[in-house]
This record gives sequence, C-alpha cells and structure tokens, in this order.
Amino acid sequence: MATFAEYVEANRERFLEELKDFTSQPSVAAQAWGMQEMADKVMARLSKLGAKTRLIPVEDGFPVVYGEIGDGPKTLLIYDHYDVQPPEPLELWTSPPWEPEIRDGKFYARGVADNKSDLLLRIQAIESWLATEGELPLKIKWVLEGEEEIGSPNLGKFVADNRELVQGADGCLWEFGAKDAHENPMLICGLKGIIYIELHAHGANRDLHSGAASIVENPAWRLVWALATLKNERDEITIDGYSEFVRPPNELELEAASKIPFDTNLELAKFGVKEFINGVRDFEAIKKLYFTPTVTICGLHSGYTGPGGKTVLPNHAFVKLDFRLVPEQTPEKVIELLRKHLDARGFTDIQIERTEAGEHVARSPLDSNIVQAAKAAARATYGREAVVYPTAAGSGPMYELCQQLGIPAVSAGAGYPDSRGHAPNENIRVADYFEGITFIRELIRNFARN
Repeated sequence: MATFAEYVEANRERFLEELKDFTSQPSVAAQAWGMQEMADKVMARLSKLGAKTRLIPVEDGFPVVYGEIGDGPKTLLIYDHYDVQPPEPLELWTSPPWEPEIRDGKFYARGVADNKSDLLLRIQAIESWLATEGELPLKIKWVLEGEEEIGSPNLGKFVADNRELVQGADGCLWEFGAKDAHENPMLICGLKGIIYIELHAHGANRDLHSGAASIVENPAWRLVWALATLKNERDEITIDGYSEFVRPPNELELEAASKIPFDTNLELAKFGVKEFINGVRDFEAIKKLYFTPTVTICGLHSGYTGPGGKTVLPNHAFVKLDFRLVPEQTPEKVIELLRKHLDARGFTDIQIERTEAGEHVARSPLDSNIVQAAKAAARATYGREAVVYPTAAGSGPMYELCQQLGIPAVSAGAGYPDSRGHAPNENIRVADYFEGITFIRELIRNFARN
C-alpha cells in the first residue's frame, strides 16, 4: 500500500485539476452568480469522498452544504465557504479570473486563496488518508456556506435551525490561514466582531442655492459635528460608556501576541506611511492592532462632488462607519451606546441605519485541544513552530458556529502574504497547497489522540 505522501504525489495533477475545476466556476454571492452550480460541485466532491451529504436550503439566501464522514470519540467540525469576491476590476488581472493558470509555481484564479483551496485540499487530504491509512480515527462534519463574503447574514439562523447537527463538536478548523512574511505558519484563534452602519442627516426638502447657508442648516456640517464627538485626535473612542465594555487581553493572549513577528519599519514601508497612529511601534503596535476596538469612517457623501464648482447647499449627508469589536462588546450594545451618545449631545435628528446584521467577537482558548493539535501538526509539517494569533484584526462569523456552542476553533490555511485575496491576481503557491494537505493529515492524527 502506498504511503500518504506517495498517494498525494501520485494524484498531484488530478488534485490540481480539481482545483482548476472549482476555481473556473464563478460563485459570487454579491452578484448571485453561479452559486447553485458551485454548491452542487462541492456536494458532489464530498459525496465522491464517501461523506453523507445534504444540501440545506437557506431562506432568501444560498444553500449550506453539510457533510459527515468517519467515526470515533472525537468530532472535528470543518467550516469553509464556497462563495468568493467579485473579480472586478477585470483589467488588472494578468490572466482572466475564471481561467485558472499556474505561473512560476503560483496558482492564479479568483477565489483560490479565499477560500476554495482550503476547502478542497481538506477534502483531498481526507481522501488520501482513507486510501492509505484506513478508517478515520474521528468523526468529521463540514459546514460549507455560500454567504461569507456578504457577511454571513443567514449562518446564525442556519445554526439555530440545525443545532443538533453541529453542537457537541470538540473543535473546529476554520476557513482561512496562511504563512507570514517569515514563512512561519499562522494559527488564528479568534476574530474581532463588527457592526456596519450609516448615519444620515437631513436638511431642507431639496438642495438649495448655497446663498441660503446663512439661515438654513447644512446637514453636511451637522454630520461632521456629530462625527467629531465619536473620536478625538488621540485616536480615543469618546462614545459615552464605550470603554466599560472593552475587555483587555488576558495573560495567555498577551504572551501569544508577544511572539508575533512584527518589524515596524517593514510594516510602515508596506503601507506607505511614515508612522502608525500615536507613533506606536513593535509590541505596542501589535497590542493596538489586535486588542483594541475601532471606529472607521469608510465613506462620506453629500452634495456635489463632480468636477468644477457647484454652489449648492445639500439637503442630505451620510457616512458609512464600521466598528470593530473586542470581547464584552456586541453589535447591539454599540448601537445602543451610539444612540444615547448622539441624543445626549442634541443630535436626535441623526438617523442610524444598520445595514448589516453584524458579527460577534470570537475568541477560542489558546490552550484548547484543537489549538494544541494544530501546533503539533504545523511542527510536523513545516519543521518549525507556528505563530499563534489570539485573534485576527478582521471579522467573520466564527462566533455563530463555534463560540456560542462552546466549540473552540483555529484557522490554518494555504495562503501567504502576497495571496491578494479580494484583489486582482489572487493566488496561492502550489507548494503551500500540498503542504496544506499534509497539515490536515497531521491535524487529524494529533486531534484524534489528544
């Protein structure tokens, strides 16, 4: 019988052809493009593996592909998503986004890094295990959704309606991951929460000649004054009561963060800025990046913004804001505090529109079995210690599927710093893909016996 490594090598070209098949299928949730076709492909591949599969409809959304395989005292939950970002701007792609191409050891296609490579290599790793090592030593459950790139608006409802399918899992392998700039494998154990809103200010019943500005209030100024109360020049969030719901990092989290490689000068050069806010550097920058909440103006609009001048007094102004949240904060609490804060300063007229459901903070214990198994798997696969991140700076629906059910989670994957997820020329390195297959084998082995 072939060894695991021999089987993977013998099937190398087939595995890459399967990845080409997955990434040649558009599956853009934001545009409702190719979603059913992609769900069918994923379900067919799981069924080919021998998994018991179900396509679970989502009302007003895209279906969840659910699968189960194996048996044993432990259950590993695997979460991935089959939807991808829109490919635009198309003119910036070297090769067409839906025509996968391998160049210089890199695989280029929309969605290959986020998230179709990790989705597929996990299936291929289990195929390789079954072909060379026999029955799985644990049970594996897949939850593969089609709405992650649009904020997972229905994942919470899916979990509520299908709780018996996922509760009781001993750990979850989350959907993304990469090596860092130093080639260290990264293991990520949480995500910040997020709430995305709009603030609207209204004035006259129509745009006016700007000569009326001396007696008719300008909603753009009104909005600017309201925004100025949310944050000061020292980058401190000044919403009343906000700091009372911010949990500082614990000792384990700080210890893990202290091991995160961070070269301030390189990071500054990467972003093209002279210094970070308040001049933070090194470990202070790491703590601020991962453990502090944010309020970000994502877009502002009012009046005339075209070429030349137009002396207009606008009748409407709005701003798009996102709030990244840390433990003890929730989307609902942020909305409540923001409304009270604005009202207390006379901005009762400023309307708050919640444009997305928001996502709760997710943090997994750094000493959980799934994290320890992932660390051991990284050591065996890459020959070096993984860097454990207590959380990512970004957000996702991990809380809905994992933390609210008491399931610890960890992310690990086949990306690297120049994978360009969400951007033109998205790619992974082929060598990382096949190392990822080996990582899954080692994760199964270590998690089953821990």
